[in-house]
Amino acid sequence: LYRTEFLYLNSQTEPTEQEHYEAYAETVRVFRDKPVIIRTMDLGADKYTQSRRFVPEPNPFLGLRSIRFCLQNLELFKTQLRAILRASVLGRVKIMFPLITNLQELKQVKTVLRDVMEDLADESLPYNDAIETGIMIETPSAALTANWLAREVDFFSVGTNDLTQYTLAVDRGNELVSTLYSSADPAVLRLIRTVMQDAHRAQIDVDICGEMASEPEFIMLLLGMGIRTISLAPPLIPEIKQVIRSVAIEDCNRVAREVLGMSTEREISGYVRNATRRALPEAF
Repeated sequence: LYRTEFLYLNSQTEPTEQEHYEAYAETVRVFRDKPVIIRTMDLGADKYTQSRRFVPEPNPFLGLRSIRFCLQNLELFKTQLRAILRASVLGRVKIMFPLITNLQELKQVKTVLRDVMEDLADESLPYNDAIETGIMIETPSAALTANWLAREVDFFSVGTNDLTQYTLAVDRGNELVSTLYSSADPAVLRLIRTVMQDAHRAQIDVDICGEMASEPEFIMLLLGMGIRTISLAPPLIPEIKQVIRSVAIEDCNRVAREVLGMSTEREISGYVRNATRRALPEAF
């Protein structure tokens, strides 16, 4: 997973199309035959472009961020899409759009992508016209309309940090309410289950990322809910792999059935921790 906003945050100037392309091409060549998911820029909220760095918003996490920012800055967005598509002929590249909240927004994004493809074709620049596209499910509105969204894309990625934040109306960076923030809340888990069911019916893949995916006590629950692909920061991979290799899928299914019938975050947190401790004591 390539988080492209770092191309902006680590530079004093906004990257050109060629700089985008060179960064993506290098990554694709390194991974060779392995898939590379390039997420379009997730700017705004707590990550700003050079031109907007000193123009704060009153409520940035509910403001002009992520795909909303891209759709209001089409030249910037098209520059990035051109570079991704040019790099797509070098390997197994996929595109992922963050913070899609409704079907209309997704269709608008796909229209922009088709326009960029037509421009590249007119310029005789090669690209993969069958490139796979996916979206991040990070809001309750996206989770609750996943059945419609699934018809338009090849895969989902559940972003548990923002999904938890928006579902519980808790700013995860605000220490005054941080105790209310938990991905073990029944509302969050029900939304994830809805996404999994709709994706399964549409026969598209689902992965999961965020803090929930990197905490050992949640792994049995996620496996039991049907998750088979987890996005992790590299240092966390060995520990999570150890948990996965230490549990039986039948036990994971049982954990999921029990948890999805529970009504409080405290009950769920205690249950999943105890289940993982029994399977792998050294994880704690």
